[in-house]
Amino acid sequence: MWELTKSFRFDAAHTLERSVDAESSRRIHGHSYRAEVTLRGEPDPRTGMVMDFGLLERVLAEVRGSLDHHMLDDVPDLGPATMENLAAWIWRSLAPSTAGLVKVTVFRDSQEESVTYCGKP
Repeated sequence: MWELTKSFRFDAAHTLERSVDAESSRRIHGHSYRAEVTLRGEPDPRTGMVMDFGLLERVLAEVRGSLDHHMLDDVPDLGPATMENLAAWIWRSLAPSTAGLVKVTVFRDSQEESVTYCGKP
């Protein structure tokens, strides 16, 4: 069994309702994010690849285009713009066209924080 991982970066703005740092979180602010997508599977005997990185890059570019330099509060079906919801949204966006998807991790670069979503059982 092999695992294949590819990352992409995006910058986005949002607001957030929180119990701590509430005032600054309610104002529009932005972050730099990195998303890491991991697939698991056996290489295709013909190609020798779990998934062609070029094909994965195309799928990720579509997802990135929906997030990069956008107001996350306005992204359909995202919900509150938390890292948890970002990871789940990316999963839902990729799952129909990405066989073997096992996890999506979203990193907030400035804070060295991350959240991983492994899909619904």
